[in-house]
Amino acid sequence: MAKLVECVPNFSEGRRKEVVQAIADSIKAVRGVKLLDVEMDANHNRAVITFVGDIEPVKVAAFEAAKKAVQLIDMEKHKGEHPRVGALDVLPFVPISATMDDCIAAAKEVGGRIAKELNVPIYLYGEAATRPERKNLPDVRKGEYEGLKVDIEKDPARKPDYGPSKMHPSAGASIVGARPVLIAYNVDLDTKDVKIAKGIAKKIREKDGGFPAVRALGFELKDRGLVQVSMNLVNYKVTPVWKVFEAIKAEADRLGVKIVGSEIVGLVPLEALAQCADRYLKLENFKLEQTLEVRLWE
Repeated sequence: MAKLVECVPNFSEGRRKEVVQAIADSIKAVRGVKLLDVEMDANHNRAVITFVGDIEPVKVAAFEAAKKAVQLIDMEKHKGEHPRVGALDVLPFVPISATMDDCIAAAKEVGGRIAKELNVPIYLYGEAATRPERKNLPDVRKGEYEGLKVDIEKDPARKPDYGPSKMHPSAGASIVGARPVLIAYNVDLDTKDVKIAKGIAKKIREKDGGFPAVRALGFELKDRGLVQVSMNLVNYKVTPVWKVFEAIKAEADRLGVKIVGSEIVGLVPLEALAQCADRYLKLENFKLEQTLEVRLWE
């Protein structure tokens, strides 16, 4: 029986389409994996690629994508709104029909291979973390590329799990792990005042007393003359999409700012959208099994 795994690597490149395409092509070249989605964001200067397959070919494709990113992305030249530490910034393995233990093992195997063959320091996070303070991604990425470049050599607490205690000269470091399904969700606000986005992000995120399983940051989208509340919903069953949207809208209304729109980055579970439909359409006795796609899958 196949052990299906989703892999959602994030790369520090969202402006050069040819570079992201080359990385995507390296994934597609591996037999047994299916490329599902490629997202690029110029403001964040970041790309998110989603692919799926049996665990063995997924591990191969993940390494090939890392190898291509190391070849093509120079962190010494990288600037963008999103926090990052390396060319291949984050590499999560997500269980579909595989188990979380399978994904933890995959993270450790691929992370070790990247360190050994590409000479990139690797930090394990999420369910694959080797110490509690590395479980949460923002904690591992603290200081970003510029800060970690110094700390990795001087602070024993920042010693990587695999590879040298020194950044790769152009590719930086990478964070590899295993996690449940995550929703990357952004809400754009009609103002140029980034303090508003940062204030709302602080109010809704878990670490500052907001909603559980919500991580949020505020960014300026200079080319659009807007600001953005950018979020990772790490457990949409605990805090659904509609709940954070309503909270942002209420705070924006209080400040006299309009919501321009919102976006999903990458893929989203059908159940998460069904939660929104259930909430706003006030459906009575609605069940996910009433959706055509679920019945067809069955």
